[in-house]
Amino acid sequence: MVLWVFGYGSLIWKPGFDFDEKVLGFIKDFRRVFDLACIDHRGTPEHPARTLTLEPKEGAVCWGIAYCVRGGIEKERATMQYLEKRECEYDKKALVKFYKEGESLKPYVTNVLIFISTPDKISNRYYLGPAPLEEMARQIATANGPCGNNRDYLFYLEKAMLQIGHEDEYVTELANEVRRVLGVLKDNKTFEPHFAVKPWLSLMNTVRLLQRRLFWIRDNNQANSPSLPS
Repeated sequence: MVLWVFGYGSLIWKPGFDFDEKVLGFIKDFRRVFDLACIDHRGTPEHPARTLTLEPKEGAVCWGIAYCVRGGIEKERATMQYLEKRECEYDKKALVKFYKEGESLKPYVTNVLIFISTPDKISNRYYLGPAPLEEMARQIATANGPCGNNRDYLFYLEKAMLQIGHEDEYVTELANEVRRVLGVLKDNKTFEPHFAVKPWLSLMNTVRLLQRRLFWIRDNNQANSPSLPS
């Protein structure tokens, strides 16, 4: 067996798994949308990041990279375990036709795996849904998580699409709006990255500060107290 996986987001610039072949191309009747929440990498439960999923749209073309994994069932299983952990916000998988660049009439591969999300906030708790451009931009501009900030995810994607020679107008428009929002926040000095500190970590830091303060008071009192007569 052979496993093919289509990368349309971060998999374009950072696949993270061992593959045997990669092919530039596209899938049809899908488009990128920043409608999915990320709460453990580039966002937090309190301030989720916005990341990509795909939504059906007749006539649309979504460019990306298809990765081929050969070498037997164990290698494929290891790849799927990695991807399912990494793509945990996606609650649905689908097999689609993939077209190689320059060959738009006949599919290069007929069963390429994609990770997507159900567009339903009840059945998929990670689905945020669409929002006005400015609202999405402000969320992306200020969301941060343990693995970095949300805006870099968008800017990396914008750069990756430029490098493969197929800019995405939607991605570019959103990236430009995020840059505008960042400029406004910087000018107003209101930029506060959203990163939720774990309660136990905050408590430990508070205890350490109190201990240091008590030690300083003790040492200072000892240094300034008069010597007792012998």
